[in-house]
Amino acid sequence: MGVFDELKARGLIAQLTNEEKIRDLLNNGKVTFYIGFDPTADSLHVGHFVQIMVMAHMQRAGHVPIALFGGGTGMIGDPSGKSDMRKMLTRETIDHNIACFQKQMARLIDFSDGKAIMANNGDWLLHLNYIDFLRDVGVHFSVNRMLTFECYKQRLERGLSFFELNYMLMQSYDFLELNRRYGCTMELGGDDQWSNIIGGVELLRKKEGKEVFGMTFTLLTTSEGKKMGKTEKGAVWLDPEKTSPFDFYQYWRNVDDADVIRCMKILTFLPLSEIETYAKLEGGELNRAKEVLAFEVTKLIHGEEEAVKAQDAARALFGGGVSAENMPTAAVPASLLEGGDAALLDVLLAAKLIPSKSEGRRLAEQGGLMVDDRKVESAAERVDRSAFEKGYIHVKKGKKVHLKITLE
Repeated sequence: MGVFDELKARGLIAQLTNEEKIRDLLNNGKVTFYIGFDPTADSLHVGHFVQIMVMAHMQRAGHVPIALFGGGTGMIGDPSGKSDMRKMLTRETIDHNIACFQKQMARLIDFSDGKAIMANNGDWLLHLNYIDFLRDVGVHFSVNRMLTFECYKQRLERGLSFFELNYMLMQSYDFLELNRRYGCTMELGGDDQWSNIIGGVELLRKKEGKEVFGMTFTLLTTSEGKKMGKTEKGAVWLDPEKTSPFDFYQYWRNVDDADVIRCMKILTFLPLSEIETYAKLEGGELNRAKEVLAFEVTKLIHGEEEAVKAQDAARALFGGGVSAENMPTAAVPASLLEGGDAALLDVLLAAKLIPSKSEGRRLAEQGGLMVDDRKVESAAERVDRSAFEKGYIHVKKGKKVHLKITLE
């Protein structure tokens, strides 16, 4: 099976500029393609993970990926899918975030010996002469047409700045520059990038008389169409310091039954024939598939050793026994218990296990809190310092959240 057919069978492909030609190029040729990553945070998240998996599939098939980091476009921020203008970042923050992205991406993409390329659009965008850019690039874009694109249309009611209107021109210019520098002939991206990708394809046709191609892939959503990758703690990050390997594993272990097979196809390299065997499972048997999904995804991001630790800890925790070795940990100040004890809700708040005392009271009243395997009967309970003699207390919130709380 060629890589195009593989991506299609996995449900990854959304829109294409020319399906017949793209299928032939990807299945039978060698293509240099790019995907852009704007450094809006100091870690990639699971939304980026889909894009990296597409890059990895393509590289394994012999194509050359360019990971383009937005040292220039990151100074503006993509308005796609946003109801308000993104926070403006300093150049220093952007450079730091790019370094973090590069390190994480290297786990899945081989950048040795020219097998893949890292580029930074700040190398050309930050030094443009604005008048020359408008005459050279801006003249090819119709504002009337741009405002019909979804990425801009949804912003018109709230207010779209001229600052952001430039984003499509800059991303389109990236494609032109990468074609000139590296012979790049295809841009890939999430389905929310379709209009920006079309802009680049058309700019190359108008400026260079070249036919290049664009392809988008499906966004990571649930069967109900909601974006995946969010928890009550926030985004699910690829950085282990921001989302621990255990929490990362648990996120995938707890996906809805309706989403597990789709996630397997999109986020793992498991053969489709093997995934089909899991698709036949029903009811409680689907937990086997969820364990496989969680293990495979955690292994790709954090390595096999961390995946094994996370799986062992989860099995111990949810199998009745408690293994604290690989459990997520939070430290609270020892001074909190300097009088010999402290209010339990104060401890949980300091450990950031609860967002507020009112939420803690609600959980206690509903029987949703346990400390060292004992159900909390009252929100007024206190924790004695002697409870930390073994080095920690084990708190369980609801059915799925476990935390080891230590003193510092």
